[in-house]
Amino acid sequence: MNYWMQRLGMAVLLLFAVSALTFGAMNTLGDPLFNILGPAADDRDNPESLKQIEAAEAEFHLDKPLPERYVRWLGDFVTGDMGPQFSKTGEPPVTDLIKERLPRSVMLLVMAQLLATMIAIPWSLWSASKANRPADKISTFSTFLIIALPNFALGVILKYVFAIKLSWFPQTFNATDPFLSRVWQMFLPALTIALPAAAVYQRLLRTDLITTLQEDFILMARSKGVSKNSVLFRHALRPSLFSFVTVFGINTGALIGGSLIAETIFRVPGLGSAIVEAVATEDFPVVLAIVMIIATAFVLVNVVVDVVYSIIDPRVRR
Repeated sequence: MNYWMQRLGMAVLLLFAVSALTFGAMNTLGDPLFNILGPAADDRDNPESLKQIEAAEAEFHLDKPLPERYVRWLGDFVTGDMGPQFSKTGEPPVTDLIKERLPRSVMLLVMAQLLATMIAIPWSLWSASKANRPADKISTFSTFLIIALPNFALGVILKYVFAIKLSWFPQTFNATDPFLSRVWQMFLPALTIALPAAAVYQRLLRTDLITTLQEDFILMARSKGVSKNSVLFRHALRPSLFSFVTVFGINTGALIGGSLIAETIFRVPGLGSAIVEAVATEDFPVVLAIVMIIATAFVLVNVVVDVVYSIIDPRVRR
């Protein structure tokens, strides 16, 4: 119980630190009043502009000290109220924007992690079974090539080959299409994010598998006549998964970063494109909300990773 309480306390502390740092940074680097009123925010000598400034300061609590504004924002955020959009006065509140965009980004990241896992595990098993042979060397070259290729270049190549030249996939995402059509439209963006992750997973899992295959219990299983596939799947895979599970959790942040590029290339209106627009217009309520959602997702994924750890090896809870 103490182990899980410590993990929960660390997760809450981490989210609190992220929210405080991001809130402070956004208010220090930008002028919220300028986002709301435009050039009129600097025209305090004009009585009409001054009225607008005072009204905006009162409405958005900008006349209050920064710590008080932070506590107010945090209290609203935990109850689901993410405030108004500063750069688009009159537009739906941030909560509505998040409700519209979040499901698409979640679908994209889930598909990307599933694809990366489905590619990496069989690839690692095959490569480890042929360690140091020509096939393994070609596999190693392929992984380094994918890792070295920037996400945007990979996305452009996939779009040009499979969407433009071969027309196997649509070039853009249509939010009004049926669910299965949207899943199909998400395949290439998800593959753009998944391939580099799969290459990293493959490198780690292949190395651990090769080490495990040299352990005494594996040699004993082979001496008893256990088949090659059974040795790989039943005896070697599970003890080799620690590094894979660790990177799976940590890599979530990198996948979220990759989704910004994939959403832009394939025109998927998700959180990635929303935060790019919000940063460009310094709309800090939108940036804050998306940063907190990303941080929460990162923390939750790593809590799940801890659970998987404890299942693979109960000694980590001691």
